[in-house]
Amino acid sequence: MNVVPQALEKLIDDFKRLPGIGQKTATRLALHLLRCPAEEARTMGRDLAGLHEAIKLCSNCFAFSEHDPCDICGDNRRDPAMVCVVEESGDLMAIEKTGVFSGKYHILHGVLSPMDGIGPDELKIEALIKRVHRQQVTEILIATSSTVPGEATAAYLSNRLQGCSGLKVTRLACGIPIGMDIKYADELTLGRAIEARKKA
Repeated sequence: MNVVPQALEKLIDDFKRLPGIGQKTATRLALHLLRCPAEEARTMGRDLAGLHEAIKLCSNCFAFSEHDPCDICGDNRRDPAMVCVVEESGDLMAIEKTGVFSGKYHILHGVLSPMDGIGPDELKIEALIKRVHRQQVTEILIATSSTVPGEATAAYLSNRLQGCSGLKVTRLACGIPIGMDIKYADELTLGRAIEARKKA
């Protein structure tokens, strides 16, 4: 006897394919959609179906956008000489929320991970090198995560960009989070905070 209807089970399986969604969350989401008004579920279905037609990659920075160039690349108020390199579009969104960065972006769409078959050719690294020469970029801020693949990607990028004359390559500082007691910080975080120290 099948307790879960097949259509519901298929939807649960679809949700489970999303990153970070397990069986319980997938079931909760599917049941929520089943309980909500049918028109609301149909609207969500249409939005999902139209997603790939509406969104494209910006040919300059490779951000997801409805236009090419994207709104950030097309904004003349932003500094085109300063480019922040991030792993994914979610990282761009996080940095934009701070309201601090006024340059432009370059999205790699991943990090170097030889074990997973992701080398430099699978990322938007060559496009970044060409962009530096073509657009007279003066500073590259490498804002990859402080994971092992993120650090490896940052080191690779820094090495590749060494030969670009007049280019300053910086790295997103890592350190002690605000509100954290220093004695609870791990050695790596504390070491990075000391290396990234600035004048008080």
